[in-house]
Amino acid sequence: MKSAVQTTPINMQERAALGIRAGDSVRVWQKIEELKKSKGANKKEVVTKNYRKQAFEGLVLAVKHGSEPGAMFTVRKVASGVGVEKIFPLYSPMIDSIEVLRRTRTRRAKLYFIREKATRDVKRAMRKSVQVEKAAPKAVEAEEVVETEEPTAEAPQEEVVVKE
Repeated sequence: MKSAVQTTPINMQERAALGIRAGDSVRVWQKIEELKKSKGANKKEVVTKNYRKQAFEGLVLAVKHGSEPGAMFTVRKVASGVGVEKIFPLYSPMIDSIEVLRRTRTRRAKLYFIREKATRDVKRAMRKSVQVEKAAPKAVEAEEVVETEEPTAEAPQEEVVVKE
């Protein structure tokens, strides 16, 4: 027997069927509420609500409480070199849709170690870039030395241009 009472405006079976797991790359479309204050014709302040959609795309680090009503999932992305994590309720009406972009086989249920792994990778990349920058000025000095040498009395070479 079906009840006439609707507890949530979203389709819970559809969200549960997504089967979000740790390691999935997902795009979560959120409804963002914007309030705009303006003065009406009678000089009273009028507040209007406007909704827009915004995507949050990243890696699912953890899914808690499976697919039951209190289910939550954590998504991590890197924005402007800074790691950002958001925790979403699976059945929230503020989530417009969830797209699973890529599934990855993982050997862990929670991927919290990705935080430290990303930090290590960034530090390693910074160390390499610093070494390259230190080596670059030495190469420039060597080129200047070569340019300051006196020209030798060799025959001038002709440039050959090949047109295809």
